[in-house]
Amino acid sequence: MHAPNEIRNRKPAFPISARLAEFLHSTERAQKLPLAYNDLLRHDGLMAQHDAQGRETLWTTVMLRPSEMEDIHERLVHLYQMIVADGRMVDHLRVASIDFCAYGNSQPFRIKILNQINDNHDYYYIKKADASRVYGLELEHMLSPNRINYMVDGATLVEEHIIGVPGDDFIQDPARYGGNLNPVRLSKEFVKFNERCFARLLGDMRAYNFVVDVIQDFDQVQYRLRSIDFDQQSHEGRHRIYLPQFYKENLPYVQFARRHIDHESTVQYSNEERSLLRKRYRLSQARLEDLLAAMRTDRISTPEQVHQLAAELAELHHVPAMAACTNMGELLGRHLKLRLEVD
Repeated sequence: MHAPNEIRNRKPAFPISARLAEFLHSTERAQKLPLAYNDLLRHDGLMAQHDAQGRETLWTTVMLRPSEMEDIHERLVHLYQMIVADGRMVDHLRVASIDFCAYGNSQPFRIKILNQINDNHDYYYIKKADASRVYGLELEHMLSPNRINYMVDGATLVEEHIIGVPGDDFIQDPARYGGNLNPVRLSKEFVKFNERCFARLLGDMRAYNFVVDVIQDFDQVQYRLRSIDFDQQSHEGRHRIYLPQFYKENLPYVQFARRHIDHESTVQYSNEERSLLRKRYRLSQARLEDLLAAMRTDRISTPEQVHQLAAELAELHHVPAMAACTNMGELLGRHLKLRLEVD
């Protein structure tokens, strides 16, 4: 059985550097926003939220001052329109709720937007900006099958909602979601997700940090595992941190895959995903190289962790010179090229 992974220390938040800010401006990710993260901290109180079993959750409901509610709601709707429709305003949207989670690095506010015409609702998030998370979001946009919408303004990060069933809930009863369970396709997707995370060095992909998107495909179903937490992008020193298969929280997925696909299929699916990653790498190469250039000048880890990861990846790739890398940007760039076999 695989040994469990442990992240021993909480990762600090890293500020957006001048070089990263330049990248964000060049890609139009940097925008002047109508509301800042700190504006929502001036609330009138928090009320605990409970789940269906009456247990207190990590989320609390934000209560605004009555004198500020109308103005803040108006700016929140404007912000939502910026992220989903380039700022084009409509009159039938309103804020249904504002929630806050003090757990985690980004301490997010979750904004629920309601369409008053058809009662459809959507979410987005306002968070503390963290360089690690920005690098993670951008790498997800370039190297995964998924496109990511986010915006940054100073110390404020705004992200769209990523739809899916929390991974830890889903694996308890996969047949409950999306009709006919296809165990081979689910197993295949976990193998591919494992490969994507390792190739781009995204850590902490425990089951509660990714979601499962179930897609109907004629009389079958397809699955897409999607990261929802990008704080641990290229931060930890142990290379196994970047392999979801080694987390104890993901053991049900590992055991499920072992029951339904053999080793030869696992190798085949890993190779298939590396081929797709190679294509995405080449399509985004100019933008990716610009991002890695910013990361090479940035500090998103400790010298000790960089040294440890450099040594482990040098051994894994049988490239002793890789152990001399001194920053995560350089390490990620070399690891990507070696893993994907690109020039």
